[in-house]
Amino acid sequence: MRRQTGTPHLGGKMAEHKKTALATGKPLKNQIKENWQLYLMLAIPLILTLVYKYIPMYGIQIAFRDYKASRGFAGSEWVGMKWFSRFFNSPNAGRMIKNTFLLSLYSLLWGFPVPIILALLLNQLANKKLKRVTQTVLYAPHFISIMIVCGMIRIFLSPSGGLLNLLLGTQTDFMAEASAFRPVYIISGIWQDAGWGCIIYLATLGNIDSALYEAAKIDGASLWQRVKNIDIPQLMPTIVLQLIMSAGGLMNVGFEKVWLLQTDLNKATSDVIAVYVYQQGIENAKYSYSTAVGLFNTAVNIILLVIVNKVSKKLNDEVSFI
Repeated sequence: MRRQTGTPHLGGKMAEHKKTALATGKPLKNQIKENWQLYLMLAIPLILTLVYKYIPMYGIQIAFRDYKASRGFAGSEWVGMKWFSRFFNSPNAGRMIKNTFLLSLYSLLWGFPVPIILALLLNQLANKKLKRVTQTVLYAPHFISIMIVCGMIRIFLSPSGGLLNLLLGTQTDFMAEASAFRPVYIISGIWQDAGWGCIIYLATLGNIDSALYEAAKIDGASLWQRVKNIDIPQLMPTIVLQLIMSAGGLMNVGFEKVWLLQTDLNKATSDVIAVYVYQQGIENAKYSYSTAVGLFNTAVNIILLVIVNKVSKKLNDEVSFI
């Protein structure tokens, strides 16, 4: 058997495990028979994924048809790229694409480093009780409903008695300011999800061999040098993996939060594709048109995922999806 050369990534490692399994000489039928419990556990998520993720893709075709519920998928008239053309020629298409991309990009740029920084800081806490309490406080906002969070934001930013206006001594209606929507959306998102996002980084830091820290201390390394030369390099594969996953959903802006914070006066920055799809598909019953817009959004996400994956493979051969 020819051995692979070069630095293997995740795909290479999976191939090696597969070759190892084949090297046992046991037919697949016998392996399934011996480990049927494990294969049964694997079958459950596979079936759920097939039923809820892949079979519904059959309905994507209505993006290219003039869908009528009475005629069904196959009976509806084929119109090709008509709905895509209508969307791109609509007066607000450019604004929606721009708002969706910028809101996601700014959320990624400002929000992505925060869980990493929190994990590095928490990892330095020597007092275990203080560390647990701090983690609990940071995790708690993640479990608050989006609707409650948006209600809290509206109360805090209220022009009459809102906490921020009381502190500033003003009576500004921030939710009516288009320029304030993105900062409010991003800051509240960081507050809600940063603590939860640092869990995976804390788990990675917890698996670092303590002998590395002891050796660094003996060599006279400062705290910053230990973080720079031990913690951050160990976190890099996880960081790259998380970045790929985040970039794959760059055009996916949370519909509920935007919908609940949107007003007629801040639509210049809050008018995004997700809300538009909901309005056209659910409120106006334009199923084919809304499906076409959503499909365009998904296609952009796939392209971004492939680009970021290719870039990450050049920077770090250990992590890649494709």
